[in-house]
Amino acid sequence: MLHQNPVVVSDLIATGLSGTIVLSVLRLFAETAKRQFFDQKLNRKLVHISIGLVFMLCWPMFSSGNRGALLAASTPGVNIIRMLLIGSGMWKDEATVKSMSRFGDHRELLKGPLYYVLTITGACAIYWRTSPIAIAAICNLCAGDGMADIVGRRFGRRKIPYNKNKSVAGSAAMAISGFVASVGLVSDQLDCDRFMHYLAAFGYVQESWEMILGFLVVSLASSFVESLPISTELDDNLTVTLTSILLGNLVF
Repeated sequence: MLHQNPVVVSDLIATGLSGTIVLSVLRLFAETAKRQFFDQKLNRKLVHISIGLVFMLCWPMFSSGNRGALLAASTPGVNIIRMLLIGSGMWKDEATVKSMSRFGDHRELLKGPLYYVLTITGACAIYWRTSPIAIAAICNLCAGDGMADIVGRRFGRRKIPYNKNKSVAGSAAMAISGFVASVGLVSDQLDCDRFMHYLAAFGYVQESWEMILGFLVVSLASSFVESLPISTELDDNLTVTLTSILLGNLVF
């Protein structure tokens, strides 16, 4: 049956490759955390930034349609199970806990890290690679939110008036990073290495200035929502993604 369905075989191979790539990156950062190569908070944010973006780079390996989307979504979907097992204490993996948690408590994986893989899985399965909504949601969650923390910790002396836990520098870094990851502009030319251009090269999305404006609006709105006190209470992995998806449905 597989010989008669080469696309199915191709999708299964793509699933194996993408899973291997993503898990390899996770293991890499687990080792850097174990060996204390980076500060724990920085290591955690590097995981946050890289995993979703690396996963997006694997999308062209899959076929179009529901089967390709669901098989692609199975890669972060596996990590949903990992977060549940490790976070509940059923599976001991101290390296992963160190690389993904703030305070080294395995139960933390049942919050932010679990929400992270849930939202990436959902964006992939529901919107897939032909939708700028998926691009905006994942790029603002990964690059935007990740850079907000890194920049905010180093240059965030000036706090936002309505939330003293957030900084102007961090929010600005989030808006810029989320936008650049989604689009990226060089000398006003639609010609640089970015996820929209990357996927457009395969014919999945059509580049346009209207889409660029949409990415800008979504990134600014996501940055604003992330700066609100409610994002700390609910977890910004949820609020940023929901903002990107809800607003994306209006502007794209």
